[in-house]
Amino acid sequence: MVKPETEQVISGLMLELGIPAHLKGYQYLRTAISMCVEDMELIGSVTKLLYPDLARQYLTTDQKIERAIRNAIEVSWERGNGELFKRLFGYSNSIGHSRPTNSEYIASVADYVRLEQGFV
Repeated sequence: MVKPETEQVISGLMLELGIPAHLKGYQYLRTAISMCVEDMELIGSVTKLLYPDLARQYLTTDQKIERAIRNAIEVSWERGNGELFKRLFGYSNSIGHSRPTNSEYIASVADYVRLEQGFV
């Protein structure tokens, strides 16, 4: 179970990254990041473990989870803080770089949170 402080860090990062809380993908992405903060091995099995786990938890399909997360990341890429993107991903949308994949996004944010919260 992720600590409440860690959940707050994740929520704050997601807002700074430009993901509106009303998107379905916001909740899915927040949960996915929390799960990966606890167990980084999940990031190596996004389609085999992470999406199916989220789908069971939210009573939906893994395809809908993937699509909602992708949409949230696309919105984030358009609206988010370019400097934070540079810190997390090494690049931002301001230089015309394409958005990170779902796995890259989740892994980078989870790793950042782990480092910030002293998990490593």
